[in-house]
Amino acid sequence: MIRVVIADDQALLRGSFRVLVDSEPDLTVVGEASTGGEAVSVALEERPDVVLMDVRMPEMDGIEATRRIKDVSRVLVVTMFDLDAYVYDALRAGASGFLLKDTPPAELLAAIRVVAGGEALLAPTVTRRLIEEFTRTPALPRAKGLDGVTEREREVLMLIARGLSNGEIAEYLQVSLATVKTHITRLLAKLEARDRAQLVIAAYESGLVSAAG
Repeated sequence: MIRVVIADDQALLRGSFRVLVDSEPDLTVVGEASTGGEAVSVALEERPDVVLMDVRMPEMDGIEATRRIKDVSRVLVVTMFDLDAYVYDALRAGASGFLLKDTPPAELLAAIRVVAGGEALLAPTVTRRLIEEFTRTPALPRAKGLDGVTEREREVLMLIARGLSNGEIAEYLQVSLATVKTHITRLLAKLEARDRAQLVIAAYESGLVSAAG
């Protein structure tokens, strides 16, 4: 059973998410929060597998809340286009995925399962806007270089940053899924990245990916 906490300052949205999540036999909502502070408290108490996290909330925003619970639960940020300036910060804070608030129900449920399974979920639409936001903030510190990364690993890293899934990368490169997973495992080790989301940060900060790319 995948345990979920819903953090959003809109009661109607929380209620809708709860009904949707609880309708699935393998998912259950174990708590709700209307502020960032409540999100942290509930997550620390319940230790859910996934927290659906809004960005703008009273008391404490979703970014700071994510930073405080990243070692306890995986965070799936639910955002809107007008909030995308915060997406990069949320990634750095430890978020494992991003969804838009108008995401179809089936995609939301699938995203919860993906994140709970240990993978990062970065919708291509959000990823593109994230790249654009990154190029407008050149003052951000640069990440560890890619000196030890092979050409094929760079290619895989670029595709990850563009929002492709493992299966899509395998199809694009015409290699097996196992080969893609091996490349990703090596990238995680070489770049000292915690998960797929951290690989995306590395791709941006190293200059491998840009808005033009």
